[in-house]
Amino acid sequence: MRTVFGLLMAFLLMAGVPAGARAAAKPAAAAKPTSLRGVPVICRDPCIGQIAIDAATGKTLVEENADAAVFPASVIKLMTLFVVEDRLQQGTIHLTDKIEANAEVSHMGGSRVYLKEHEVTTVEDLIYALMVQSANDGALALAIHTAGSQPAFVELMNQKAQALGMAHTHFYSCHGEPPTPPRKPNEVDVSTPRDLATLGRALVAAYPEILQYTKTKRRTFRSDPLLVMDNHNHLLGRVPGVDGLKTGWFRAAGYSIVVTAERNGRRVIVVVAGSEGTKGRVRDNVAMETLSRAFAALPPLPPPPPPAPATNVAPVVAQPDPTTFTPEPVKKESSNWHTIALVLGVVVLGTLGVVAFFAWRRRQNDGLPMDDDLNHIHHPRPPLLR
Repeated sequence: MRTVFGLLMAFLLMAGVPAGARAAAKPAAAAKPTSLRGVPVICRDPCIGQIAIDAATGKTLVEENADAAVFPASVIKLMTLFVVEDRLQQGTIHLTDKIEANAEVSHMGGSRVYLKEHEVTTVEDLIYALMVQSANDGALALAIHTAGSQPAFVELMNQKAQALGMAHTHFYSCHGEPPTPPRKPNEVDVSTPRDLATLGRALVAAYPEILQYTKTKRRTFRSDPLLVMDNHNHLLGRVPGVDGLKTGWFRAAGYSIVVTAERNGRRVIVVVAGSEGTKGRVRDNVAMETLSRAFAALPPLPPPPPPAPATNVAPVVAQPDPTTFTPEPVKKESSNWHTIALVLGVVVLGTLGVVAFFAWRRRQNDGLPMDDDLNHIHHPRPPLLR
């Protein structure tokens, strides 16, 4: 009974308090911080900037504030992968190389595969960890194996950025985490949506095989203890044609993504950077919309060239009509009797001619006087003229 009476009194008291007073009694919403650990909070709703480009030509298809400064966070692992792929191509490292994690690697924070000191993995396993799990410890292990130290590797990253024309990009880490001592608060990796699109396009063009890593949705890293990695790119399998590339996030930076998709043989690169929202949902929605706009903005393909004139083409032989019957001409039997008869005739005639000649000569000789002693024919002398 007392409980019911108490509730009734509380209701009456609340009914008598003005609405404005009740609103004032509510705690004020927490103000958005301007910096976190010395890093300015720059993310906004829906994003700081975005861009979409044609992967084949580099032509801009969609852009909004594409040259604004952003903190790409783990998106810079695309550049980490680019430098590693360069060294793989040069043969200075190999996918089967064994890498032993040191103490620095084992103490990495953020997203990771929990490499223990002295744990041995391969370059290929760490590339999958880099792209699927976004592993910071994997990025550091690859950097040390490739260049000897993280500072030396970061120098290679900045050289590559300059070579690609990423004029508004500078790296301080190989993983994209916000600075912690000994790094100063202002030593945060920085880029722009346009520069990140340039990076994504160049990477896919130079090493299209990296898509096998970026499109992997799930992969086991180790069996003991078991670690199953799930890709942070939630557009894989959800949006047609998407097969990469990389997401990134920390609180001051917001959510970013470099996404690529191929449809009907044509590929686009989309960047959305510095997005507020819960677990990247706003970022992903903006990326899906921008992908649709980008494919719609692609110029039509030029008509195919006319076929080249045929050269050295064999003449077409007319084929017989199978519905008609044409009797084959009678073949004359080949025989040698004509030749034999001709030769025999020539021999006989020649023999008869010779016989006739000698018979004629004999008759001529029979009519002349012969000298028995000398066996000479005596020709009668003509009578003397008197």
